Amino acid sequence: MSEDWRAGGFGLYVHWPFCAAKCPYCDFNSHVVAGIDQTRWARALVSEIERQAGEVPGRVLNSIFFGGGTPSLMMPETVGAVIAAARRGWGFANDIEITLEANPTSVEKGRFAGYADAGVNRLSMGIQALNDDDLRRLGRMHSVAEAQAAFDVARSCFRRVSFDLIYARQGQTQTAWRAELAQALNMAVDHLSLYQLSIERGTAFGARHAAGGLRDLPNDDVSADMYMETQEICCKYGFGGYEISNHARSGSESRHNLIYWRQGDWAAIGPGAHGRLTLDVGRVATEAHRMPGVWLEAVEVKGNGEVQREALSREDQAVEYLLMSMRLAEGLNLHRYTGLAGSSLDQRRITELADLGMVDTDGSMLWATADGRPVLNAILRELVA
Repeated sequence: MSEDWRAGGFGLYVHWPFCAAKCPYCDFNSHVVAGIDQTRWARALVSEIERQAGEVPGRVLNSIFFGGGTPSLMMPETVGAVIAAARRGWGFANDIEITLEANPTSVEKGRFAGYADAGVNRLSMGIQALNDDDLRRLGRMHSVAEAQAAFDVARSCFRRVSFDLIYARQGQTQTAWRAELAQALNMAVDHLSLYQLSIERGTAFGARHAAGGLRDLPNDDVSADMYMETQEICCKYGFGGYEISNHARSGSESRHNLIYWRQGDWAAIGPGAHGRLTLDVGRVATEAHRMPGVWLEAVEVKGNGEVQREALSREDQAVEYLLMSMRLAEGLNLHRYTGLAGSSLDQRRITELADLGMVDTDGSMLWATADGRPVLNAILRELVA
């Protein structure tokens, strides 16, 4: 049990909570502020790395991921300080993946070369739409032309570049999405993240939808058809759907996200960051203070930005592994699940789902089929039950 995390690897997640503006669909921990003392924030992030490196020393980092918020609002010097601290705290794998999320505005693309010099070797761009009207509706601060220009700069600075798109948007037809997806695949380098628009409580879209707005969203049947077409078209272009919403050329899958989905360990720093660490006492879930000011003060005064730490039982770990690994095309390792849970999944339920064409198994691995993936949540409810 103490070595189970090695099946997924070890990573570092760095949360930068600041944005230039809050997108109406976003429910992430992001905040708009007038000014940021980057030197002060760099010191705090470095301090948290040093603290967690002391808890799990001697490990090798497979990945670092700068998420947010908008990490491309960080100065390259801030990013460099974090990467240097991680290198001091842990060893780096020879092929370490260091990803930074970025928006394609002119201000942010001007920093791309600086991030590469600091050690970032993979950029993930939040393009979200290749239609100017829809970009405005999504609250984005860039145009399609600006996104394409920033993407070209990114390709000149980084060997690996991914970008995100949102589909099932207001008024979007299957024909329009098909054309946009083809355009995206012709642009793409090695990885695409393609998400259906979800309306979340606590967001501007959520409030608008509750009040009767957003009436021209595609219905569930059209959204499902869009999902199925997305899988088929991406495969034809050589971008296999290795995870529910992620597509990549073979060998270019996001190594950091695979740590989550394969249930490795990751240290997490920054406001609201959630981590998983296997310690002498067992595996724990860590959670940092959510509000940036509270987190910063806690690090500076108490030397610890965490708000709570929870021990995970074997059952907790098994359920978490099931929920995450079944998102992957490769699926769940049945033997590993049994080792975590102390008992096997219900074979009768697996057989019933297999007879319906929802899952398949070779006796060692269990995975959702192409027909099962659109209804994965229902499959998971059956398996967890």
